[in-house]
Amino acid sequence: MKTFSSAHVTGADWQSVCAGVLDRIDGDNAGDLAFIYLSEDLAADTDRIIDELREQSGITHWVGCVGMGLCSNGRETYGETAASVLVTPFATDDFRLMPPIEHSPAEWLSATERWRNQSLASVAVVHGDPSSSELPDLLVRISDGLQGGFLVGGIASADKLPVQIADKAVSGGLSGVLFSGNITVNTGLSQGCSLIGDRHQIDAGQRNIIESIDGQPALDVFKEEIGEVLARDLRRVGGYIFVALPIAGSDTGDYLVRNLIGIDPDQGLLAIGDYVKPGMEIQFARRDANTARDDLQQMIEGLLQRLPSPPRGALYHSCLGRGRNQFGDDSEELKLIGELLGDVPLAGFYANGEISHHRLYGYTGVLTLFS
Repeated sequence: MKTFSSAHVTGADWQSVCAGVLDRIDGDNAGDLAFIYLSEDLAADTDRIIDELREQSGITHWVGCVGMGLCSNGRETYGETAASVLVTPFATDDFRLMPPIEHSPAEWLSATERWRNQSLASVAVVHGDPSSSELPDLLVRISDGLQGGFLVGGIASADKLPVQIADKAVSGGLSGVLFSGNITVNTGLSQGCSLIGDRHQIDAGQRNIIESIDGQPALDVFKEEIGEVLARDLRRVGGYIFVALPIAGSDTGDYLVRNLIGIDPDQGLLAIGDYVKPGMEIQFARRDANTARDDLQQMIEGLLQRLPSPPRGALYHSCLGRGRNQFGDDSEELKLIGELLGDVPLAGFYANGEISHHRLYGYTGVLTLFS
């Protein structure tokens, strides 16, 4: 019986990493698809690695990307030559690869239309190029083209070569794999920041600059919400206080976390890592390790309760700001996941942004379970 298996290995070079992967995965009982995440120092060797693993394992299709941190069930690695792999039992007709889509998904949607209609395909695991300014709009266009399709995944993270993998090294836009409706996929998202204060409304702003909130200078509202101690020394808010943009229509109070990238004390302006417009709601948030841990646990417990059967394989895409930077150095984030999931084959990486449904998040963890 074909089944899931996983490997998270380190080595001296790409050849030893490949040998370690092949020693740990069950190629004889594998299907036609595997997910692979590579440390950034292996980016230039991506094609060699995929060719070697394909030839030696017999697994035809490989999907993934490069990450500055990799993870598996109970383990995280950073700054080491490594690979994290999830082998699936899926046959070729269970999925369709998504080549890099940089602007319009129309050509790919047309090429897969007959199969999509027959298989009721609607869930895709995708990986993105951090240099693409079109990613937020592209996620919406692909989801709409899939008639409300659900996308999960992350943005490649690397200092030099943020390679994506779709049977070979690729770049640009989004790439990944779309699953047939016959594949049972469940996913959950966990926030890494806790909300502070109340919701407000942006009155004036342009591009990424917020000028006024609730009829007051934006900076004045910000100071009121963060408290007197931080307001006296705004240098302390970097990496601790963030902007939260509530998602309209969300029945779970979901929000997008964006970086606070600039403050103008003379004009009372705030600059954030997203575009704004008058009428948008805004709230503020702080990084909170305890809240992040509690939220991750609640998300996984709720996800497991919804499953029709126990999970057989998993993918985890988490933010670079999480992991060792928020949960601790000893793989604490993935150890918690392992405690809750049990011994489930899992692969994943630490991303430059996380994808859930048709939105690009930050400081979140996205868990995808196959059952």
